[in-house]
Amino acid sequence: MTSISTTTDLVTPGRVLAIGAHPDDIEFGCGATLAKWARAGATVHLCVLTDGSKGTWDPNRDIAELVRIRAGEQQTAADRLGAAHVHMLGRIDGELDSDLATRADLCRVIRQARPDVVLGHDPWKRYRLHPDHRHAGQLTIDAIVAARDPHFFADQELAPHRPESLLLFEAEVIDHVERVHDVDVDARVASLLAHESQWESTMHIAADPAAERTRFEAAQRHECAQAGHRVGAVLGEAFKRIDDL
Repeated sequence: MTSISTTTDLVTPGRVLAIGAHPDDIEFGCGATLAKWARAGATVHLCVLTDGSKGTWDPNRDIAELVRIRAGEQQTAADRLGAAHVHMLGRIDGELDSDLATRADLCRVIRQARPDVVLGHDPWKRYRLHPDHRHAGQLTIDAIVAARDPHFFADQELAPHRPESLLLFEAEVIDHVERVHDVDVDARVASLLAHESQWESTMHIAADPAAERTRFEAAQRHECAQAGHRVGAVLGEAFKRIDDL
């Protein structure tokens, strides 16, 4: 079996765009990396594709209120990472599709943010259950192609833009690790905990909040330790890297 060569640590980008299906996906996928780059002076943009309206186990929850709460939580999370901008596309949670209109909207965000590096879900990961994650990854790929060429969505009247690198999180094949530090993992954890509406359903923090928060924080640190171990580092986040954009 051929071993996969793993690269480490892109040069700190000037501008970054991370794309996630739901509020909190970006933080789980690349929060520590974004925090590291923001500390180093990068301008970080987050783009969340859906409104998070399915993010509750309560059948009687006021959905409009939940959407408002999740948008506020996303802004708090972005602040804790050091991100400068949050773009909310507002597609209905659970109904995301890799359609032309959403591709155009995401293309517009890329052309406006003009990132050197884009981060997003791996659309090719096998056995992925959540359809929004699959579509979010495909939309990221498709919007990058559209954003780079002037004849795609020319009515936007925005200059085309071609990022230098794409890092896919939750990757089927890992070939890149960003080494991070304790302060970056702390920022990742803090940004995730900003999503208090998701403590019970996603983070399993409910019955004994203090103990379960400790467990959740330890799990996040363990995940980063495993990623770092791939390249002999203490902590890291793992990705599939694509430079031929």
